[in-house]
Amino acid sequence: MIGKVHSIETCGTVDGPGLRYVVFMQGCLLRCQYCHNPDTWKIGEGKDMSVDEIINDLEHYLPYFESSNGGITVSGGEPLLQMDFLIELFTKCKERGIHTTIDSSGGCFQEHPEFLKKLDRLLELTDLILLDIKHIDSSKHQALTGMKNEHILKFANHLSTKHVPIWVRHVLVPGISDDTNDLHALGAFIAELDNVERVEVLPYHKLGVYKWKELGLDYALEEVVPPTEENVLEARKLLQIR
Repeated sequence: MIGKVHSIETCGTVDGPGLRYVVFMQGCLLRCQYCHNPDTWKIGEGKDMSVDEIINDLEHYLPYFESSNGGITVSGGEPLLQMDFLIELFTKCKERGIHTTIDSSGGCFQEHPEFLKKLDRLLELTDLILLDIKHIDSSKHQALTGMKNEHILKFANHLSTKHVPIWVRHVLVPGISDDTNDLHALGAFIAELDNVERVEVLPYHKLGVYKWKELGLDYALEEVVPPTEENVLEARKLLQIR
């Protein structure tokens, strides 16, 4: 099985528990205004890699995973665009006792029976989902990402029904995703899910702006200043994060 891979980070520390072998897949349907990996957007690009290539490389790092309770995280882009690849990859990971995580925005979720059948097979092999909820308001979500969010919230509910553990992640962008009412609404939605292990408020940053410029893309948030630590703490309170 061949996948389209953008890049690999061998010892990631922010994409799930412990030290992680992070595979960034190529291709995404969202166009988030603050995306720090816009070079992962185009579907069909990236490096061709086989599951065995990744497994063979990953095995060099198993001692680090075992000592830190880490594992493999597949991110993007949007990894769910390549579910067949993930199913084979995670099958081989579980044979080796490796903890498996997917970092997803749910942007490609659909309720078509064939999609759900494949997704549910993948979820059986997945220990944790890092679920990026960009915005709870659908119109504001569309302005921020180019896509409404109804199907993404359905994805969150589907994960809850399947009892797949999730860490909810919300990027706090001043003036865009920090409205008090929106944060209250997001907190209420999260509270309805039965599978949330953690909620993370991630402060907006500009570390990927140089990629936009290299790709000849206009960066719409050029004037937005990252939130302060106090802003992040206030958002956590509004989301009722303890």
